[in-house]
Amino acid sequence: MNLSDFPNSQVMLSGTRQYEIVSHGNRHYRLLVSVPQTEPPPDGYPVIYALDGNAVFGTFFEAVTMQSKREEKTGVSPAIIVAIGYQTDHLFSSERFFDYTTGSPVMLKPDGGKWPPHGGAEQFLSFIDTELKPLIEGNYSINKKKQTLFGHSLGGLFVLYALLSSPYSFHYYVAGSPSIHWHPDKMIRLAREFPNRLVNQHISAHVVIGLGEQERYHKSNIGQCAVNMYGILKPYERLGLTSEYVEFAGEGHGSVMLPLINRTIRYSYDP
Repeated sequence: MNLSDFPNSQVMLSGTRQYEIVSHGNRHYRLLVSVPQTEPPPDGYPVIYALDGNAVFGTFFEAVTMQSKREEKTGVSPAIIVAIGYQTDHLFSSERFFDYTTGSPVMLKPDGGKWPPHGGAEQFLSFIDTELKPLIEGNYSINKKKQTLFGHSLGGLFVLYALLSSPYSFHYYVAGSPSIHWHPDKMIRLAREFPNRLVNQHISAHVVIGLGEQERYHKSNIGQCAVNMYGILKPYERLGLTSEYVEFAGEGHGSVMLPLINRTIRYSYDP
């Protein structure tokens, strides 16, 4: 007997949609969107915007769907997931190098080749702020005070850039294993200049820098860069930015994604 002898079809995720969109800057993206199958609360659903959407959408969807069924026990409420990916069947696209970085890297490519095009973070952030968020807010019931931006690795680097450049865009900024070592001096400068961007205005934002224990002493210096960044941001609590550094025991650069996603979805429950 063979499995092909039985009726079969492609697995579908209930309550999800996929959209192929083009930004005003002629960048092509794939949006993977999950909407709860329950009535929205009076103030709207929390929203999680996740980078590298092709790779993380399924995990976010299952984690939120399963845990929000027992909200009173798990601390996870139904939330909209907007995963920003690329029009490819691969988990990761080289286009992320352009979208997630602000300039050239300080290190050589490990294989000796050339890095993909990079340095488009400002353009990508503008797309999120001026095109994507209004699109989502215009089509769904959104709680604008419970919006999260999640990214890992280069995505984590972009999350920090977004926080330091646009601290009013989201309430939660989750930077997993941020690749600050891509251009550490620039990121440190942005972090130190952060108070100047607030122009005496108080914000209400929370940043999480998550790292796998095995990354702590990696040769790339990713661990020390993360700790240093946390040290700079921590005193800004007086300005309305709370900071959290989380190190996940036994996890490496790839495996830390799962516990980090689990930590991220809990913020949707924050009153």
